[in-house]
Amino acid sequence: MSVQALLIGLSSAIFLVYGFLCFHSDFMVSDFRRFGVPELRILTGVLELLGGAGLLVGYKWPRALRVSSGGLALLMLIAFCVRVKVRDSILESLPSLGLMLLNGYILRKSIDLSTVNA
Repeated sequence: MSVQALLIGLSSAIFLVYGFLCFHSDFMVSDFRRFGVPELRILTGVLELLGGAGLLVGYKWPRALRVSSGGLALLMLIAFCVRVKVRDSILESLPSLGLMLLNGYILRKSIDLSTVNA
C-alpha cells in the first residue's frame, strides 16, 4: 500500500469519526456554541461525512478524491480561522491546520497523478 493510500485512509477515518461526533457529542455541541456558530454544527458534520466517504470513493474515482480533499482542506482552513478568531491556543488549533495541510497534500498529489495519467 502506498503512502498516498495510507494518508487518504487516515484522513477519511478522521473525518468520518468527527462527522459522526458532530451529531452525537455534547462536546461538539458546546464547541460550536463557543465558536459562535451552533447552527453550523449539523452542516459541518454532513460535510465531514461526505468528504470522508468521498476520499474512500476516490480510490476508484479520482475526481471524487480531488473534490473531497479540496473541500475538506477548505473546511479545515475555515475551522482554523475560527479557532484563531476565538483565540484558541496553537495546540487546540493544530488539528485543523494539520488536516488542512494533509488534505491539501492529497489534493496536490491527486492532481499530479491525473496529469501524468492523462
